This record gives sequence, structure tokens and C-alpha cells, in this order.
Amino acid sequence: MKSIITKGKNKVESIKTKFQKILIRDKYVSGITVIELVLILVIVIALLLIFKSQLINLINTIFDKITSQSSGI
Repeated sequence: MKSIITKGKNKVESIKTKFQKILIRDKYVSGITVIELVLILVIVIALLLIFKSQLINLINTIFDKITSQSSGI
């Protein structure tokens, strides 16, 4: 009877350790993704600042076409 109880305890302990390893691994992965997201945001903002005037001209042209063609509808 004792061997059954100890086997059950060992299984529970091994499940606990596996679960803890998974949690620890996910913490490191989520930290890496945050860094990646911040870097992507920095790159996007830098590109927006570099091409600001061209983007503004493009958007103004698109809105001018939309307003001129919407009067025809």
C-alpha cells in the first residue's frame, strides 16, 4: 500500500515540476516578445518620421480624390 502512495506522490511532484518548468519558460519567452515589439515600434516610428512629408502628401492626395469623386455620386 505504501508503494502505491509513494508512486502517486512522485507522479504529482513530477507533474508539479513539469508545470513549473513550463511557467518559467513562458516568462522568458514573453520577455523576448516585449523587446521585439518595442524594437518594431521604434523602427515604425523612425520610418514615419523619415517619410513624414511624403506620407502627408499621399494622404492629402487620397482625400482630395475621395472628396472630388464623392460629389459625383
